[in-house]
Amino acid sequence: MQFIDSNQDRWQFVASDEGTTSTPTPTPAPHLVIEFAQWQALKATWPLDLPTGVVLPNDVAVTEIAADLPRLALVALCFPKWTDGRAYSQAHLLRARHRFAGEVRATGDVLVDMLPLLHRNGVDAVQLRPDQSLAAAKRALTFFSSHYQGDATHPQPQFAKVV
Repeated sequence: MQFIDSNQDRWQFVASDEGTTSTPTPTPAPHLVIEFAQWQALKATWPLDLPTGVVLPNDVAVTEIAADLPRLALVALCFPKWTDGRAYSQAHLLRARHRFAGEVRATGDVLVDMLPLLHRNGVDAVQLRPDQSLAAAKRALTFFSSHYQGDATHPQPQFAKVV
């Protein structure tokens, strides 16, 4: 799993203006991550060859961007509160059902305790909440070496070989 430092991230998030009815129109450039509403408005004219990311709110169905996934290099999933787990399902659907091969990034209220389940659901990059420890996050990913159930990246359970 990749841990994102926003100061060194090659991806630039283009946020809409909060509290306004208009959304600024971003100029197409490589490694832009735009809001879902911006993508919906611009995808018909957005250049096909640019690595692009979309922020998918947790109340939007993955099917809303399923047809666009071949054009996207990153899907950023939102955790507005750590107790809101809808983005876990979105990550699983992106990987297991839609076979999205790009980066799935967890953003927002992401805690160290969430990392093992995020990883099992197909998230490969996280932007931790600022008060979370990177060392603790890396350690959390080593707690479980195997699982009885399959997951988004390994759909079949992995059984130990009996000798």
